[in-house]
Amino acid sequence: MQNLTLVVLAAGMGSRYGGQLKQMDAFGPNGEALLEYSIYDAIKAGFSKVIFVIRRDFETEFTMLIGNKFTGNIEVEYAFQELTDLPHGFELPATREKPRGTAHAVLCATNFIQEPFAVINADDFYGRESYQLLASFLSNPEHSEQCCIIWYTLSEVLSEHGTVSRGICELDTNWHLLKVVENKKIYQVNGEILSEQPDGGTKELSPNSLCSMNMMGFTPRIIHFYDKYFRDFLQDNIDNPKSEFYMPDVISRRMQEEGGVVKVLPTHSQRFGVTYQEDKATTKDSIKKLISAGEYPEKLRE
Repeated sequence: MQNLTLVVLAAGMGSRYGGQLKQMDAFGPNGEALLEYSIYDAIKAGFSKVIFVIRRDFETEFTMLIGNKFTGNIEVEYAFQELTDLPHGFELPATREKPRGTAHAVLCATNFIQEPFAVINADDFYGRESYQLLASFLSNPEHSEQCCIIWYTLSEVLSEHGTVSRGICELDTNWHLLKVVENKKIYQVNGEILSEQPDGGTKELSPNSLCSMNMMGFTPRIIHFYDKYFRDFLQDNIDNPKSEFYMPDVISRRMQEEGGVVKVLPTHSQRFGVTYQEDKATTKDSIKKLISAGEYPEKLRE
């Protein structure tokens, strides 16, 4: 089987999680972090390397609590997403306080990527089938020029405790992506799913809308486009203190300008995760149920 890499986006600041580092918080019965179940599933699916994208200010803690647990099971690399990690010719504005989003995080990992790779969030549980779908897609030589997204249904990826941002996928009849529309501040009220719009109004969204949860698969060729579009993004947004460079932005622009194909893959896996502290209890209960059902061992590693 072809070597496959998993890039785990774990540099988040946990601003909606009470400022705590949820990527290292305990959710399993023996203190397992949520991303440990992701790595467990990825290894089962055939991934041979994991790149953790983190920040240097918690490198030691992350390595001890998370990274060292996988020694001997999968190759481990660390990449660092820092405020100052910008291309030549760009300077960090004094008003910038946080890194520039998911696509920027992927760029920070590119020195370690030589093979097909998948990207996930550290604070989402995606389910084993999703990793199997990614591994199958990325290992297929027929997909050497393509990307893929694992999709979930919008009604299944919301939080009861506050708003979330989700990328809504629009497809053609062949299950190829047409575009991803980023919807911020999505919430439920009176049985409806609403999204706040930039003009201050609201838009109703279908509960059956297809969502990207940043679980995507790429070939190494995409790195060229990440770098190219990041430079263009900075040219327009360098002085915007809240601007972020997202993976769907790269995919959408590549399709528009280069004609790349992005396959959208449905999964039956259950997805859950944590955005707010109040999500923690539900997530821990979901893990407990999967263990009781025999999907995972009581201890991921002896």
